[in-house]
Amino acid sequence: MTLRDQGLLRDATLVVLLAYAGPRPGEALALSWPHVKDRVLLVERALQGDGDFKETKTRAIRTVDLVAPLTADLAEWRMASGRPTDDRLVFPTRRGTAWTKHDWQNWTRRVFKPTAEGAGLVGARPYDLRHVFCSLLIREGREITEIARQAGNPPSLLVDTHGHVIEEMRGGERVTAEVAIRAAREAGVSEKCPPAAIIATG
Repeated sequence: MTLRDQGLLRDATLVVLLAYAGPRPGEALALSWPHVKDRVLLVERALQGDGDFKETKTRAIRTVDLVAPLTADLAEWRMASGRPTDDRLVFPTRRGTAWTKHDWQNWTRRVFKPTAEGAGLVGARPYDLRHVFCSLLIREGREITEIARQAGNPPSLLVDTHGHVIEEMRGGERVTAEVAIRAAREAGVSEKCPPAAIIATG
């Protein structure tokens, strides 16, 4: 059963964002609604374990292209949240506050871990969903430097981590992220969709 099936729309949308926009968990939890633009996500800060904000890991501000399914999911979540004002976090705790390290650990144990295991991904971490994002862009045929910029990583790290995907796609069929995401949501994991993407089908 998916998070969406369980009525956990906030959690489903958070997982989808991690997989299809690739922020680090602390960056995702630091987002407020002005960071969600029509076509891009603005990543300019991260959340610390004590609930305070800090600079991103690279101390740089970056934008990430939003794919249509993610844009729709974010709009649905905002509507379900009662159309919160711009100063509100996109993903507050149930108390309406910023997450602490304790909140995150509880969520990972109680929500994410069972969902990942239900998809056959024992031992998966929320951070691993960044790899789904990078793999999707590689399969689109994007330039390594552009993928690295959106992920907030140096190109060398991207090549080291995803070299097998890069080699696999060399000269192969290009698949847009939107097509891969829709395929995952309709039919589950396929050759055109990274296995971990099944977690993020909502």
